Amino acid sequence: MNDAAFTISQPQASAAPLYSAEERARRDATRWTMVQGILAPLQFAVFAISLVLVVRFLVTGDGYAIATASIVTKTVLLYTIMVTGAIWEKVVFGQYLLAPTFFWEDIVSFVVIALHTAYLWALFTQALDPISLMVLTLMAYGAYMLNAAQFVLKFRRARVGS
Repeated sequence: MNDAAFTISQPQASAAPLYSAEERARRDATRWTMVQGILAPLQFAVFAISLVLVVRFLVTGDGYAIATASIVTKTVLLYTIMVTGAIWEKVVFGQYLLAPTFFWEDIVSFVVIALHTAYLWALFTQALDPISLMVLTLMAYGAYMLNAAQFVLKFRRARVGS
């Protein structure tokens, strides 16, 4: 048996940096970086509160109106962070979305936006009953949590200087 077949390749010592020197300078100079830095934790806080309200409604049947208001608020913040994030990407990378550095984060963001938009459509057209709306919300929130994790990992990588 050939031992080479069982050799595990070692990860490369250092990954390519997230930003070129010019991109880092643009990132640090634009006000959109601060806007993203404010909106991201605000959106997460609204998400956390909304998640509790959604689960409360699903468990007890109480609080549909407040849960719905929290989902709509979360969705408005999501749209806002997506638009301002696209502007940030344009300033830093020269394109509004799908810059190579944030390609997969943007792809998952599209899924998150689609699920939140489906919720709003279903809510305003009354296409789904309240329980189904909340289940759709949990799907949207699951995708959002994945996307948030992507961005947190990217932020941590940027902080260590990659």
